[in-house]
Amino acid sequence: MTDTQQLNARLQRAWQGRISGCMLGKAVEMFSMREGAEALQQYLHNVNALPLRNYIPYDQSHASDLIDRRCCAGNLQQSWPDDDINYSTLALIMLEKFGAQLSTADVARTWMKFLPVASTFTAERAAYRTLLNNAHEWFPEGRDPGFDLLQCADNQFNDWIGAQIRADVYGWVCPGNADLAARLVTEDAQLSHQNEGIYGAVLVAVWGALIPVCESLEEALERSLSYIPTDSDCATAVTLARTLAGQADGGTVIRARYPDLSVVHTVNNLALVVWALLSHPDDFSAAIGDVVAAGLDTDCNGATVGALWGLQDKQIPSFWVEPWAGKVGLSLAGTDTADVDELIDRTVAVALQFNNK
Repeated sequence: MTDTQQLNARLQRAWQGRISGCMLGKAVEMFSMREGAEALQQYLHNVNALPLRNYIPYDQSHASDLIDRRCCAGNLQQSWPDDDINYSTLALIMLEKFGAQLSTADVARTWMKFLPVASTFTAERAAYRTLLNNAHEWFPEGRDPGFDLLQCADNQFNDWIGAQIRADVYGWVCPGNADLAARLVTEDAQLSHQNEGIYGAVLVAVWGALIPVCESLEEALERSLSYIPTDSDCATAVTLARTLAGQADGGTVIRARYPDLSVVHTVNNLALVVWALLSHPDDFSAAIGDVVAAGLDTDCNGATVGALWGLQDKQIPSFWVEPWAGKVGLSLAGTDTADVDELIDRTVAVALQFNNK
């Protein structure tokens, strides 16, 4: 297999893994957030879906109104629009246009042109609001913003998970080039996030960049830690998760360690991602299944785990990919669907462009 063929195979699995993990978690995203991990696990127990190793069954006699039936087993016909996949596609659009010179101003302009405000949440919506209230009228057309864009990140949600879910593609297109992955993801993340919110994004992007050139997920993670402060909460969360690798109760221990954090905070969810990946480096179904069953931000964690797992030289079982049939739902201006093969080809082209410089 040539280097280009290998790159194509990795990025195919990254997209397939991210979308499949996202759809698995999307089915119970609001259920997990509103009713909690215990309620989620009770439902999974009631429908004989523990351990979780396939799409979630829908049983009306047990189901909460918060379960998204469209994403449950037997009902999934496409990848339904979700902010996690919006941001991956948006990152691809930006990298195609701006390349390795992507700046925070480029990210802000792209949001204003392509990202509907109703498709943003928490830190992103707060940042968007600051941007709309302060940017020059002609900023989207290329004028200077007229204010310090980093003010957009001065919001109460700036250490939540939003930047981390925007991180993946920056690592995918930089195999072996962790420095570039870290720079690109920081330019994106700092529009809406600070400190731990940025560190989680950097770790995910750099980990993704290093997986293709390392012998194991563990080795790539170890090298990734040098890109975030050793005394950060994210680094501590990674250490905790590593000690729990292989333990079935790891998700319960992690939730108990962070009882006061939002269910969509960066730190606790990052710990779940690391725990699930290191627990199941050879089993895709177990990796995304366990991280979703653990609760907290299920769609985001399923997507991140699925993508990072997919960057390995290991196959994703076809039963995860076949139900959504290559159709990717989006909620971006001018685009409501995409073909996954097209997204893969475009991502490969960007990665090759970076690699040839």
